[in-house]
Amino acid sequence: MSKPAIAAPDEASGSGGAAAAQWALASLSLSALLSSLGTSIANVGLPSLAAAFSASFQQVQWVVLAYLLAITTLIVTVGRLGDIIGRRRLLLAGILLFTLSSALSGAASNLPVLIFARSVQGLGAAVMMTLAMALVGDAVAKERTGSVMGLLGTMSAVGTALGPSLGGVLIAGLGWRAIFLVNVPLGALAFLLAWRSLPADRQAPEAERPGFDVRGTLLLGFTLAAYALAMTVSRGSLGPLNLSLLAAAILGAGLFVLVERRAASPLIRLQTLRNPVLAAGLAMSTLVSTVMMATLVVGPFYLSRSLGLGATMVGIVMAAGPVVSALSGLPAGRAVDRLGAPFMILAGLVAMAAGSFALSVLPEMFGVAGYLAAMLVLTPGYQLFQAANNTAVMRDVRPDRRGVASGMLNLSRNLGLVTGASAMGAIFAFASAADVAAAPAGTVSAGMRVTFAVAGVLVIGALPHRAPEPRSRKKRRASGNAGSRPNLNMVPNNEQRLDPPGRHRGAVWMSVFLFGEVRVSHRPHPHRLRTRVQLPASGNGWTNTE
Repeated sequence: MSKPAIAAPDEASGSGGAAAAQWALASLSLSALLSSLGTSIANVGLPSLAAAFSASFQQVQWVVLAYLLAITTLIVTVGRLGDIIGRRRLLLAGILLFTLSSALSGAASNLPVLIFARSVQGLGAAVMMTLAMALVGDAVAKERTGSVMGLLGTMSAVGTALGPSLGGVLIAGLGWRAIFLVNVPLGALAFLLAWRSLPADRQAPEAERPGFDVRGTLLLGFTLAAYALAMTVSRGSLGPLNLSLLAAAILGAGLFVLVERRAASPLIRLQTLRNPVLAAGLAMSTLVSTVMMATLVVGPFYLSRSLGLGATMVGIVMAAGPVVSALSGLPAGRAVDRLGAPFMILAGLVAMAAGSFALSVLPEMFGVAGYLAAMLVLTPGYQLFQAANNTAVMRDVRPDRRGVASGMLNLSRNLGLVTGASAMGAIFAFASAADVAAAPAGTVSAGMRVTFAVAGVLVIGALPHRAPEPRSRKKRRASGNAGSRPNLNMVPNNEQRLDPPGRHRGAVWMSVFLFGEVRVSHRPHPHRLRTRVQLPASGNGWTNTE
């Protein structure tokens, strides 16, 4: 059964191309929704699973952990594999795997089978989560990247918000198996849409395809699994098991770097981490996700212990965050397309810092209203940051590296969530100075204040890592504001417009402040790149320095 090739975004024309792009977006959106729904819908079923299999909470929690560990350990690997064998082909395989494993989960006769099926489902979710973002560049024009990133963020938030309520209804009416079986028809629909609408893969000849880094893949998977387990077992305490797992993760990371330096076709090209846009995007994503996890860890305890809300009201108030996130995703994406990713990253971080500090103050002053008001600032800021950061990283990635770049972005977010569950929970427990589950309202309130004050500081710490503005946008802005400010790239037409290497950068920027402009050009050398920096001399001449 062959798939007719669909024109790329820049080649599609007429109503047929537009319709194909819309259906392609529908398939990517449904993939994003299903991968997040797979996490949130299972949490609500843990009590029913414990009763059905006569198991303890520590045993049934592996139904959730197996899914999350599979995603975390394999998300970069599946992105790179998609770059090699074709992203559309692998996405179809991932959706099919997710659908079949959902059916197996619903039919599981014992807990070990269910945990195995959930780990396979996590593999399918990793493929869907990573390649849905990577395929944006193949499905839509570059100028619409921000809007589509906002749409994917919206669908992910919808899946997160929908899981608890949908899961509760399904369990009450049909039993625990229904929370897994509901994915089967949705997965079948996603597969059909993806097969019919996604552009055909454009692959290089087989002789030119890069190899697959097996050793790097195994080492990265081992490292990520050890770190994720260190952060999740023992509920954030640093016992001997946690420390051993952390030591194993550090050792694995060191070996991974050594292997990648020598690999002919590395899983992750270490030199790409020197790209300021990618490095800043990954660092900020980790920090921001750590902060967002605090709302899920700390919020329920504060609402129930300090404000005295019942379980139903706690659920309703906690649902406000995902609902606001779902509503703000599309506007955030459109704002990124109109105003640019760097500015919107800054705006999102500022809003998140304000929301975090508000959570440390307003709930104690105004109760539930104060909590909701702070969340109405924090959550849209997070969506704005996500849409802008994903756009900044993915917009200019080489087509043959989009999969691994998307995998690294999703990995940074997952590592932030895993770290936040442990670290922010530990801060909350330490600041409360008591067993949180039985602590009085005053100590829980104190823990809330300290935790979100720390969260606000973390967001402020992400500001220095803000991604630099793309050079093409700088040039366009400089051409419209000539003379308004010093321009590092004011060079003659016959010289290259390139930034100076690090060893010249300090002197060059000092010259900008002293003289208003510099000229920078690069000349090849048999052994190294030589840089000529022209500084204004007295009179109308220029002084050369190398």
